[in-house]
Amino acid sequence: MDSLNSVLGDVSNGLYTYVLIGLLVGAGVYFTVRTRGVQVRLFTRMVSVIARSRGESHGGISSFQAFAIGLSSRVGTGNIAGVAIALALGGPGAIFWMWVVAFVGMSTAFIEATLAQMYKVRWRDGTFRGGPAFYIRQGLGSRGWGAVFAVLLIFVFGFAFEMVQANTIAATLDSGHGVPPWVSAVLLVLLTAPVVFGGIRAVARVAELLAPLLAVVYVLIALAVIVLNLGALPDAVGMIVRGAFGLDEALAGTGGGLLAAVLNGARRGLFSNEAGMGSAPNAAATATVRHPAQQGLIQSLGVFVDTVVVCSATAFVILLAGPSVYTPGETAEEAGAALTQTAAAASLGDWVTLPMTVLVFVFAFSSILGNFSYAEVNVDFLTRRRWAPLALRTLVTLAVLVGALAELALVWTVADIAMGLMAIVNLVAILRLGQWALGALRDYELGSEHGGFLGRGNPLLPGDLPGDVWLSPERTPTAERTR
Repeated sequence: MDSLNSVLGDVSNGLYTYVLIGLLVGAGVYFTVRTRGVQVRLFTRMVSVIARSRGESHGGISSFQAFAIGLSSRVGTGNIAGVAIALALGGPGAIFWMWVVAFVGMSTAFIEATLAQMYKVRWRDGTFRGGPAFYIRQGLGSRGWGAVFAVLLIFVFGFAFEMVQANTIAATLDSGHGVPPWVSAVLLVLLTAPVVFGGIRAVARVAELLAPLLAVVYVLIALAVIVLNLGALPDAVGMIVRGAFGLDEALAGTGGGLLAAVLNGARRGLFSNEAGMGSAPNAAATATVRHPAQQGLIQSLGVFVDTVVVCSATAFVILLAGPSVYTPGETAEEAGAALTQTAAAASLGDWVTLPMTVLVFVFAFSSILGNFSYAEVNVDFLTRRRWAPLALRTLVTLAVLVGALAELALVWTVADIAMGLMAIVNLVAILRLGQWALGALRDYELGSEHGGFLGRGNPLLPGDLPGDVWLSPERTPTAERTR
């Protein structure tokens, strides 16, 4: 098993280092150019749209709830452990390239979320379903490739990542507080089962509370660290900039070299914000909105919150802790989440260890819920039989139970490969369908968000959208429910 895991690990590293990073960053640059920098031009619009979207569910799932589901999956242990690993392997300069990846990724997130809205379908419970599997079938006319994407996503987010998140929780509680793994397993099952068996609306309600609260609490802890170490902040920023371009002679030949900074920053940034991976659009499609581009803007903001806000918080907590906690090129990759906890304790005192443990727990638990919602959308794509969602909910609950008790190195490696293949399928799809999202963006900027979106006979689109969701401005989902 160790040999198999080693071989698969080499495959995974090659896939991400030499294929996916180039594709994802390339797509981000392309869509940044084609949208004329939507992430800059309409940033204030993103903030205002999300501020007024919380109560606009109209019997379905609100735009804010869909954003929270996506944020729940994005903002997880990767924001704590992943950033620490990037600093260990790539040095402080990795953070700069993480920011760059997030910047271009915001445009990719806009495109895929807008497409998810444009090609979504009505569901029997009054909500919507959509995402890459749906826009591949509806937009490209290929149910087969849509099914391939759906199967890959269900394996990754409905099974493997659920086990990994549960394992992270159990390991953190065991190492930090001596809680036996079986206790963590029982606790997780008791917390997970009632929510996932309640369906996507239940997940939306929980995510709406957990995701923003987690992000705010974590950023407040980071701000406290920054305030206490304000004098060291310019040097920390300088380390990031110098390391990003290989200008720090002290890091030459160490883990903080230029190539290591670029690769680790880009890779961890992509892992964290998921832009282009095809996961977050599954949540974006569930929202009830007046215009597809509205949800595209909101999901684009999610990339900013995940990386520029939450990941940066982790980076500064570690960098400001000083050389006794973190030394570029010397701190081991295995430190992971423990490095972040140690750094926070170095600045704020040992009392912060318990709050940090709680944050890791709730971060991972919220990811379990967000991942489930992605998988449920794709199960619905494959079949409308009523037993299928029940089977998925049972699988997720069992994955959480087993994950808390088992060793998961092989599962994690296989999931990485499956997610990479899933991302390739999605990137090909959005590059081929991007003109539809660009047309929707032009329509939105002309003011159509106020009167609804016209999916047929719209001169700004390459053609007519299939389905009955966007028949006319007067029959958009919001208008139908508010007459």
